[in-house]
Parts: sequence; C-alpha cells; structure tokens
Amino acid sequence: MEMIRHNYVNVRGLKLHVAETGTGPAVVFLHGFPEIWYSWRHQMIAVANAGFRAIAPDFRGYGLSEVPAEPEKATFRDLVDDSNLDSFELQKVFLVGKDFGARVVHHFALLHQDRVAALVTVGVPFMTTGPESSLDFLPKGFYMLRWREPGRAEQDFGRFDIKTVVKNIYILFSGSDLQVAREDQEIMDLVDPSTPLPPWFSEEDLTNYANLYEKSGFQTALQVPYRTWLEGDGVENPRISVPALLIMGEKDYALKFASLGEYISSGKVKEYVPELEITFLPEGTHFVQEQFPDKVNQLLLTFLNKHK
Repeated sequence: MEMIRHNYVNVRGLKLHVAETGTGPAVVFLHGFPEIWYSWRHQMIAVANAGFRAIAPDFRGYGLSEVPAEPEKATFRDLVDDSNLDSFELQKVFLVGKDFGARVVHHFALLHQDRVAALVTVGVPFMTTGPESSLDFLPKGFYMLRWREPGRAEQDFGRFDIKTVVKNIYILFSGSDLQVAREDQEIMDLVDPSTPLPPWFSEEDLTNYANLYEKSGFQTALQVPYRTWLEGDGVENPRISVPALLIMGEKDYALKFASLGEYISSGKVKEYVPELEITFLPEGTHFVQEQFPDKVNQLLLTFLNKHK
C-alpha cells in the first residue's frame, strides 16, 4: 500500500480524492457501494507492476472526496461528468468499473467512446436505463427498494456505528442469496451479529472502509446509485464499440435474477456491446475482485495487454 499516492483534484467545484500508482497507459478504476477507492487496492498494485498507471478516485460524497452541497440532488450524470479525463490530463484510458461503477463506465463510454481504449466491468453488465425501465421485478423488501425510500436506510443504519454498517453490508452482499427483509424487518436486521467477516476481508480492511465512511457518511451513497437508479443516459440506440470484458462471480447474488443470467449467458448483452468477452469465476461472489484478487488480476492484465 506504500506504493499508492493520494492526491486531490478540483472537478466541477468539488475537491475529489484520487489514489494513484505506477506509470504508463492509464487505467481508471471506478468503485461501487459500499466500496471506495480501497476496493481496487489489489488491482492497482498489479497493473502498476505491469507497466500501467492506476488511478482510483472516490466518487463525489464518498470517502475522502468532498460532499456536494446538496447530496440529495446528486445524479449518475454527475459521476460521469466528474470522470472528465481532462481533470487528470489524460487523452485516452482503460476504464474499469465495479457494481454501480460499471454503470458509470458504460455511460462514459457511450458519450466519449473516442477516449476509451477498452473497458472492464465487474459484477454488472451493460443495461439500458431510463424512466421507462422498471424495478417491478424486484421482490418486495429487497434492499434496493428499501434504500430508495428517502430516510429509511438512514434510520436503519443510524441504529449502528459505521463500522458495523459496513461489516453487515459486506456480509450480506458476499452471500449468494437475495437480501430481502420481511415487513417487520429492516435490511440491517438480516445479519446475525455473530456472523464473521468473509475470510478474504480482514479486520484491517473493515477499519479502513469504516474510517473512509466516517468522513463522508452515507447520504450521497444512498442517493447515487439507489435513489437515481431509473435515471436515463440520454443516448438513443446505445451501443459501445470498444473492446470490453465482463467478469462475474458465479455465486454473485445478482444472478439469482434469472433474467439477468439469461441476458448475459445468451449473449443478448452483446447487442449493445458487440466486442464483449464474458468470464464467470467459480465460487466468485459480488466482491470477486477482493475475494479472488489474483484471478481477477490475471484476467485484467491479459485483457489490458491485448488492447494497449
């Protein structure tokens, strides 16, 4: 971790934190939730050692980045525009996104394909978005629906310290079952307090995450992605023509939605991303890049070297 430098850049009126290491072709890593730049620690060092420049920002309102004045008005488009490569003095990059960070990667690529050498997403394929989309397929009590309700997650999380909230989410999301609460439960109630952390996630890791969220809180994180999920990308006939790689854990809870698994395995996703390669990692969960860093690093480096 000593290899990683920490800087700040002023982007659209906010001071955003950026972790960086290495020199060479730039690889920009965009995190999900409850992650932060730190979730890419293994991949950053691996690509830097292989002759690339790894850059991992904290999104606005996350971690060490400045919280916007009105976090309840933050949008996905804000995150896309914050990723403006001019702020990093970059012309063309590889993009890597995890969870909702994958959506930011796809949106950026739709708008600026000439500046994307290739892209990699972990856990989330390309999906069309917009008000015409629907969340009706989600089971009642599913965490995404609960956290979309203004104030509900804040009250749920507020019963615990931040370290416990992060721990509970990591435990929930690293399982292969859907996170669905009964009418008389909140999402945090789904975790037995005696449940240990996943074996690949240390107490030191938990402390690092907790310290970062102590600084930022969860307000922006609940707004984007959960309360803006149906926001459109403003692109008609979306198609991403750059080389792309999708890495999925075979035990990622998202694959419990049969329609998502079919969308990926049938190749329908390639109607939007025709140059897409797809890899499933056995035993991999939603946090596959932290769970199996060596396997993900190998896939990532093979892909990057092929397209640099």
